[in-house]
Amino acid sequence: MAEDKAQVLEKKAAEDSSPAPAPKSEAITQSEVQAVDPAGTAPMDDAITCLARSIYWEAKGKDSADMEAVANVVMNRLGHEGFPDTVCRVVKQGSETKSCQFSWWCDGKSDSVQEEVPYAMAKEIARKALNKQLPDRTGGALYFHDRTVKPEWAKEYVKTAEIGLFKFYKPQGGDAK
Repeated sequence: MAEDKAQVLEKKAAEDSSPAPAPKSEAITQSEVQAVDPAGTAPMDDAITCLARSIYWEAKGKDSADMEAVANVVMNRLGHEGFPDTVCRVVKQGSETKSCQFSWWCDGKSDSVQEEVPYAMAKEIARKALNKQLPDRTGGALYFHDRTVKPEWAKEYVKTAEIGLFKFYKPQGGDAK
């Protein structure tokens, strides 16, 4: 099943930052990932669902480059010092103090998917990210924000990219804060 393969790939990604794609025998296929959480209502307890929902809620309605860049940030955080070592923990980080890293997770609104096509696209991007088949468009970014806002925290970081409606950053010395 795709969730089992995703756990293996997630663990490897957290341990090893090599850019080599997943071996075909371990890679998640397109049909496998699309069978996961088809209605967008499953509990947030596996890597594919957590990553796909983050991509969906952070960048739905945007183009695929925006969606891929959001996936890049989650994957860049995975296993990076200062961040949790699973996709779901990365996505949910800060929820215990209501200072969520991904705003959709703490906004108090339903997290169920509302649009089938963008969610299918988000799941496909999540599949590619977990299979290490998604190039990092962000230059190693660990943070991002919408271009329409100017958060105070951004001054402390190096801007690595501007993609679609987002700006991406990483720490000056490479360490997460």
